Amino acid sequence: MKIKIAIVDDNSFLINTVKEKLSFFQNLKFKFSAINGADLLEKLDANQKIDLILMDIEMPVLNGIEATEIVKQKYPQIKIIMLTVFDNDENIFNAIKAGADGYLLKEINAKDLHDGIVDTLNGGAAMNPSIALKTLKLLRNPLDIENESDKDDIKLTQREIEVLEQLSKGLSYNLIAENLILSTGTVRKHIENIYKKLQVHNKLEAVQKAKKNKLI
Repeated sequence: MKIKIAIVDDNSFLINTVKEKLSFFQNLKFKFSAINGADLLEKLDANQKIDLILMDIEMPVLNGIEATEIVKQKYPQIKIIMLTVFDNDENIFNAIKAGADGYLLKEINAKDLHDGIVDTLNGGAAMNPSIALKTLKLLRNPLDIENESDKDDIKLTQREIEVLEQLSKGLSYNLIAENLILSTGTVRKHIENIYKKLQVHNKLEAVQKAKKNKLI
């Protein structure tokens, strides 16, 4: 079975360069190219039999990140690898959030591109080593790229913040109750309120969101 591929890039020279890299491999078949996200969506409507899209990020009309999000909603079975010259943190983070399955840089050689495509179709995630490293860093410090304006206006009481701080240390409800001289029932009530205010469903999400919003 040949892997059917679409390339999206507003630079025709780069489209041809990628096509050339694909042409070395019998198992890869170039189906069509598009010059931006809107052009891609039109072409996909007419031809959904695509296994994987190589997607540029910076494009007019509809950029690669916006296009990725739409394609993933409409055609979740299609894999998308960002193929870009940019490895800045925000692009990586936004591409992953939009649902990209991989992130490679345009200077990649033909063999690595082929391997990345095959890996991604087998459920892996194609990533340049430098990108993988940045992604790990982003996961460890998501604060670095959050804009101040992204912060939600969350108001927790002093008591709730104390409970959350204890929670973030991984303490049990009983221990939190002991430390704060409260009953376990009261701690549970506080935690319920915290989840509600933060709009989260579990301890991990609560702690992450509280840290992101600098509540703890």
